Amino acid sequence: MARVLVVEDEARLCAYLTRTLGAEGHLVDSARSGPDAVRRLRVSEFDLVVLDLMLPGFDGFEVMQRAFDQRPDQRVLVLSAMMDVATRVRCLQIGAIDFLGKPFATAELVERVRTRLRTTSTTVSQRWLRIGEVVLDLERQILSLGGRDVPLSHREFMLLGHLMRRAGQVCSRRELLASVWGYADDPGSNVVDVTVRRIRGKVPRPVIETVRNVGYAFSAG
Repeated sequence: MARVLVVEDEARLCAYLTRTLGAEGHLVDSARSGPDAVRRLRVSEFDLVVLDLMLPGFDGFEVMQRAFDQRPDQRVLVLSAMMDVATRVRCLQIGAIDFLGKPFATAELVERVRTRLRTTSTTVSQRWLRIGEVVLDLERQILSLGGRDVPLSHREFMLLGHLMRRAGQVCSRRELLASVWGYADDPGSNVVDVTVRRIRGKVPRPVIETVRNVGYAFSAG
């Protein structure tokens, strides 16, 4: 049994989503505005948030930003009629683990929710991931380079961690998209490249190598 928060301003759809996910055995709460969603996320923990983007008060992008500020590992499935590539990429960049367009098939929604609830963060027996002077604190999600802390977003941290665990190997963009964002495939997305550029902009020495026409590899020793 999982705790799910449905954030949808249209009353009938909100009620339908709540009933449908409740019938799957989940404990479902709902919110119909951006401020209401943030309030509920502040006082309760949810295993998954099913989030519309067009909301009164403030939009779903703002809800996600505030949710991740409070809980970096919060899982969010965006459910929206805004299906252009730029919107989907922006959601993934902020930290959403999935995106489903409206109108949607109920069976697909139920299966995506079931799949995302099964997805757990990689269990790591050690707190520190260390290669040379590059150190990741896996509990606090902090990068230390030569003894200096470097602030990274949740997705930046996850991407760098994936590359470090695969040190010495080349990781394709498809692999990184699936592992870090939980997205099976999206040839129109440049979210991996954008995230790599952001890491490079924050880290004063090369740690990620571009492998032409393939992907990326961890390069710092």
